Parts: sequence; C-alpha cells; structure tokens
Amino acid sequence: MILKNCMIIQDNGELLKQDIEITDGIISSISDVISGSELIDLCGKLLMPGLIDVHVHLREPGYESKETIKSGSLAGSMGGFTTICAMPNTNPIVDSVKTLTEINSIIKKDALVHVHQFAAITQGLTSDDLVDIKGMDAIGYSNDGRGIQSSATMLKAMRALKKHNKILIAHTEDDDILFSGVMHEGIRNKELGLPGILSAVESSQIARDLVLAYETKVKYHVCHVSSKESVAMIGFAKQMGVDVSCEVSPHHLLLNEMDVLSDDSVYKMNPPLRSLEDQNALLEGLKSGAIDMIATDHAPHTEEEKKGGFMNTPFGIIGLELAFPLLYTKLVLEDKLSLKDLKQFMVLNPKERFELKGSDILVGSPADLAVFDLDTERIVSKSLLGSKSSNTPFMGAALKGFCVMTLVDGKIVYQGEQI
Repeated sequence: MILKNCMIIQDNGELLKQDIEITDGIISSISDVISGSELIDLCGKLLMPGLIDVHVHLREPGYESKETIKSGSLAGSMGGFTTICAMPNTNPIVDSVKTLTEINSIIKKDALVHVHQFAAITQGLTSDDLVDIKGMDAIGYSNDGRGIQSSATMLKAMRALKKHNKILIAHTEDDDILFSGVMHEGIRNKELGLPGILSAVESSQIARDLVLAYETKVKYHVCHVSSKESVAMIGFAKQMGVDVSCEVSPHHLLLNEMDVLSDDSVYKMNPPLRSLEDQNALLEGLKSGAIDMIATDHAPHTEEEKKGGFMNTPFGIIGLELAFPLLYTKLVLEDKLSLKDLKQFMVLNPKERFELKGSDILVGSPADLAVFDLDTERIVSKSLLGSKSSNTPFMGAALKGFCVMTLVDGKIVYQGEQI
C-alpha cells in the first residue's frame, strides 16, 4: 500500500508533503515520490502516528448497554486512536487473573485497535487487599472511579508495584470531603443550587500520594487533573525527582464551570468542570511540562441514564471520536497549541510513559496511522460517533480536523467517505 501526498509533521513543527509505503504492516519507505499499483491519494491531508488514549471506559463486561470492546474500539478508530487503555471498573471488576484473561480474549476477538486492559489495584476497588500483581501482569493498575482512601493501603500498593516495576494510575478523590457534590464548588453551583465538589477533593489526595511516591520511588500517574493546585504540586514534585506523570482531558481544557448554563447532566463529569482560572492553569501545565499527556476519560452512558439533572444521573461524557477535532479547532486554530504539541501529548508522551508499541512515522515502525481532514468543517452529530452512547456537551459544535482513515498494523480499520 502506498499513501500518496501525505502532510507529515516534521521535528521543527512544519508540515512536509511525502509518500509512505507500507509492507507487511510496517512502514517500509518514506520519500517525496513513491510509485506503485496500490495507491491511496490523501490529497494533502494530515497523516499522524495513531493516537494513544491511556484512559477509556469500554464497559465490557457488565455494562454492554453503554459500550462494548467492539463499539468502543470503533469509536477509537473513528477518532484516529490506534491504541487505547481500558479502565478496570467493569462488572466483574478486573481484580483477578480469570477476569483479565476473559477480557483479553474478547479484546483479541472484537477489538479494531490495540486495546490494553488495566487491572484494579485492590480487590473490588474499595477494599484494602491488593490484587495478585505478579499473577495478573497487567501493563498498569488503577482503581479508577474510586480514590484509595487509606494512606496505608496506598503505601502498600506503591511498594508492591515498585517491586514489580509497574505503574500506578491514581484516581484521586477524598471521600471524607466530597459531601455528595455533583459539580465544582464555585460560582455556578451556587446559582443552580447544586452541591459543590471542592478542588481539595482531588488535590489533597494528590499531595498525599506525591509524598508517598517520593518515598517509594514508584511510577505514579494521576488521572484527569482538573485544578490549578494539582498542576502546581505535580510540577513541584517533578522538580523534586518524583517519578510522576499526569493527564488532562479535552473537556477540562476547553470548558469551565461557567459553560454549565442549566441543570443539564450532559455537563456532569468527575472531576467536574472547574473555574476559568483552573482551566487556564491546565493549558499552562501542558506548556510547562507539568502535565504530560491528553486522555479522553471516554465514559459512555445510555441516553436513559443521562436524562435529568445533576442530582440523579451518572458522571461522565464520551470523548474518543471528538478529541482531536476539538483540540485542533479550539486550540491549534486559535494558536494556543500546535500540531506538533498534539502529537507530543497524544502519541509520543503516552507511548513512552506506558511503554507502548504505538508508532511514529519512521521507516521500520508499525503502520499505526491516522489521517485527518483539517479543512472540512462538520457539525457534531450522532452520525459521526461510533460509540453506543452520545453523552457529550459538544453535540452541535462546528469542528475541523475529523479523522477520515485509520490503519492498524497497515490494515484499514476505519475509512470515511472523504477518502
């Protein structure tokens, strides 16, 4: 297969038009002009290494009405993601070798992209008993959806994961000061009469964990940071030599509490949309290196579950199909980030931190590739989604940069009408 007239991001950030030849799933040649028989003309569209998302919820097993490995991986392919990492808060929870083995067999059968399944840190997510880390041998361990409340349990987990050279992925949330909150404790929650979630719910556990990570030297990764305090502490911890990384979600970069105009649960996510000051700190955190990567926290729910207001609906929104066009339209086109930055935050940094086999566009690399149309504007609608769910506050947004083709190991797993 030869991909003609690809625009490829160079090390200096410039775009260069080149041809790519793929042989047996591997990039075999990159040149100004390559001739052959099996040609696909990209007509100057952007060719990126396949995007990597280290935080998705595929819901299978147990919640297949929301999403499945098949539908979630389709959503990933439609967003240009060739590698995604699934959180373990399924039913049953991924806290045993048996469950992990069963899920991996479904992945092998149904997944359209590379899917890595995280395991839980503790049994049932809420106990203080660690899972069989050595026996499960997952690429990472997380109690996502639940903060580990006991400092002793977190210390024990960090020591065990350090021993086995595994990464701990932390959902930081202190239940003692949550007070049944449903949105950020700030301006809008008071106007809407809704209980708030303090920024300290997140940042207080991060502070604790950073001290313990310094003590244990574990690989420590923080999910979906949302507050300026969290960014500041993680940046400081890196200067101290803590082996810490963190992610930010597109919705926290692009929205804040003032975008919530009514009691509309499509804006209900955890952590919540915080203040404008927090939103600005997140973008600055990416630029300073305090924040390492962007991850969607793709969290599908059924339409019925999301009916109603904040008080009686689940947290979470989808993100796989829309992440790149949102970031391109709202940040790159507004000169807040560059395409080179998106490649760094959505491919290179997650690949390195989680020791993944995702590609770069180099001869000899796996042909995990995504093609994006940077010129055509489309309106977000259900027809642009591969997920079984459509719970997103960006429905109806006019965006550029949608993925039009995705290849995994040189095979086309998604192709839009534009190719």
